[in-house]
Amino acid sequence: MKKFALPIVLALGMATTGCMTMDTAMGDDVAYVDGAAMYANRTIVANAANSPIHTTLVQAVAAAGLVDTLNSAGPFTVFAPTDEAFGRVPAATRTSLMAPANHDMLRSVLTYHVVPGRVTAADIAARIRAGNGTATYTTVQGEPLTFRMNNGNVMIMGMGGSSAYVTQADVMQSNGVIHVVNGVLTPGM
Repeated sequence: MKKFALPIVLALGMATTGCMTMDTAMGDDVAYVDGAAMYANRTIVANAANSPIHTTLVQAVAAAGLVDTLNSAGPFTVFAPTDEAFGRVPAATRTSLMAPANHDMLRSVLTYHVVPGRVTAADIAARIRAGNGTATYTTVQGEPLTFRMNNGNVMIMGMGGSSAYVTQADVMQSNGVIHVVNGVLTPGM
C-alpha cells in the first residue's frame, strides 16, 4: 500500500455514524466520520487531517505542540470535540487559548481529552456497569473524567462542570481509538 505524506496537523477526532467497513480497494478497516474515511492502520494525526468536522481541534493540537505526541506509538484514547462543540465555547476564550502566551493552558485542555491506552466503548460500558452507574478514567492531563449512561448515551463529565456526549464511538487508529464528542471538556483550572 502506498503511504502519503500528510501535513503536520492533528489531533483527536473523527465523527458521524461510526460504521466500520472494509475498504476493498485498500484492504484496510475503515470508519467514516462525516463521510471522510478514517483508516485503522493510520495514526490519529494522519486520520485527523481528513476529518471535516475537527478542523478547530486540528488547529489547536498543532498550536499546542501536540502533533508529535499524538503521532507517536501511544496507544491513546481521544475524546474528540467537533467544530460545533468548539463553536459553543465563547469566541474570546477560544482566541485567548490559541494565543502563544496561553499554549500551556491550551495543552492542558487538550490533554484533558486524552486517556492513556486503547479504551473502547465496550470497555467504558463495562466499567460503568462495574461502578454501579459511573466510571472514572484519569486523563493524560492528570485529572479525571467521569462517565455514565444517560438515556442510552454515554455522557462524560469534566471537572469544571463541563460535559459531552459520545456521538461516534470506536474510530480505530493504529495508535489508539477516537470517540467523537459534542462538547469541550475542561479540567479544574
